[in-house]
Amino acid sequence: MNELQIASLLIVLAGVFGAINYLFFRLPSAIGIMIIALLASLAIMGVDAIYPVLEIRDTVRSFVIDLEFSSALLEGMLGLLLFAGALHVKIGDLRQQAWVVVLMATIGVGLSTAIVGGAVTLVLGVPLMIALVFGALISPTDPVAVLGVLRAANLRKELETKIAGESLFNDGVAYVVFLILVGLAFPSGQDSHATTFAGAFMLFGQEAFGGAALGGILGYLTFAVMRRIDDYPLEVLLSLGLAFGGYQLATYFHLSGPIFAVVAGLFIGDVGVKYGMSDETRKYLDAFWSLIDEILNAILFLLIGVEVFAVAFNVSALWAGLFAIGVALTARLVAVAVPVLMLKPFKTFPRDVIPIMTWGGLKGGISVALVLTLPDTEWKPLLLSMTYMVVLFSIIIQGLTIAPLARRLGRTPELL
Repeated sequence: MNELQIASLLIVLAGVFGAINYLFFRLPSAIGIMIIALLASLAIMGVDAIYPVLEIRDTVRSFVIDLEFSSALLEGMLGLLLFAGALHVKIGDLRQQAWVVVLMATIGVGLSTAIVGGAVTLVLGVPLMIALVFGALISPTDPVAVLGVLRAANLRKELETKIAGESLFNDGVAYVVFLILVGLAFPSGQDSHATTFAGAFMLFGQEAFGGAALGGILGYLTFAVMRRIDDYPLEVLLSLGLAFGGYQLATYFHLSGPIFAVVAGLFIGDVGVKYGMSDETRKYLDAFWSLIDEILNAILFLLIGVEVFAVAFNVSALWAGLFAIGVALTARLVAVAVPVLMLKPFKTFPRDVIPIMTWGGLKGGISVALVLTLPDTEWKPLLLSMTYMVVLFSIIIQGLTIAPLARRLGRTPELL
């Protein structure tokens, strides 16, 4: 199948599974699509086990591998999804939670990476550097999954901003940390400046700060053009060009594409919307990017569901996956609690902040995409199995229970 046929099939399946979910299950759209895709995949495996002569599993597995999930997400969909998510986070709200977001996206990611890496090394015997790579790829909260759940959970505004802001930025930071650790763990064939700690530090500055600077510059230039135009189709097209072209430009210059997309989206969604658009353009821009967000969400969660064909499960991998779920949750608790405790002398936090931000820190497609990019070693199948189990648990169990947890902790939604 060519790329157009694959894209057509994915859109059709996402629509069919979405309709099934709407008519029968009534789960949040993206989670429902993922669960149905997973059940369909398991059903195909069951049929193959009963009638192995049909070789259905091998055929579908070959198709899933040909999808190149990691490339489709990291080089195509991620920039649009992050840009769309950042559009709806206001800089003023984010500024009020700035220290929490910054500490969780930096110290929190570092602590989580170290805790997961150390535990995986001690218990499972994975070499330390490879275990730290796993810690880096499993530490970021997936903004796609998080923002989708937040829309349904109806959390307090300040708590929603904390979770959304942290998920947008820790994703970019963790991606840079992942690239650095991969360069240190697998030096052959990697960029030479990433194979030493001094070079890794320079790479972090280049990727993170360079991506943010590019996002600010291109966001401002796009805003400056929009101010001179009052034509909503053209202005929507300019925003799409910013998200698409800017992300590819950041990647080309070895800057952080995710951080670029977040900064550019924040700029257009706040400054651009306030000072560069008419009311009609604002309405159409919001509707366009909401639609893009929903469609790509549906396709992404469909892909997560069918990626089970790429995972090699056995008894030891299942036990390792259960262990990884516990370690990931523990690391997430520490990554949330430490920044909050650091800021407590200067800021008052409601009692539900730590439990809700811990349980609401969902993992998602980014973690799966990153583990698929790792070089083929004896440890990769185990890391892939653990990652997939953590992501499934996070999206299905945590994603479906975060709203009831918030209600149980006694939150009162603000009137927006």
